[in-house]
Amino acid sequence: MSSATQALSLTTPGADSRRGFFTVQAAGQLFGLPVDAVQTIFRLQAITPVPLGPAVVAGLVNLRGKIVVALNLDKRLGLPPNEAANNALAVAVERRGETFALIVDSVGDAIECEEHERISSPRHIQSERARLTAAYYRTSGGILPILDVDALFDMRADALSTRVPAQSTQVGISGAGQ
Repeated sequence: MSSATQALSLTTPGADSRRGFFTVQAAGQLFGLPVDAVQTIFRLQAITPVPLGPAVVAGLVNLRGKIVVALNLDKRLGLPPNEAANNALAVAVERRGETFALIVDSVGDAIECEEHERISSPRHIQSERARLTAAYYRTSGGILPILDVDALFDMRADALSTRVPAQSTQVGISGAGQ
């Protein structure tokens, strides 16, 4: 192997170990979104409510002539709403060929994290929040949870997780009385 080939093979893993994220705030907490999932950041002009829709769905918004579903990130993560935020900012996110909007308090910087900065899930994280998080990175500002874009928009998983405990509880109650 030539020295040029060796140098290339030594630097390639380092280049692959960097991941880019946009930082966003919801309910005063900082989160990361993978750069490759973010299409654009935009100001909301109007939100059309969706009657009988899930509580996390804020409504439908117009993104350059395309109607997309908008989710409140704070509600999706089970966080109390930030009353100080005007919720007029959204991040267009692509998931499986569909575009969605995440309503956030603010958008911060684009940052890069090294793979060696990745840590395991902190123990105190609730299971629902952990299900919506893809990874955690240690940064100079603290621990940055990286949101799992697929899980954020998978409402079927929510329906299943709420149905399963209810069914097992009903079975347990009816079984106890027999």
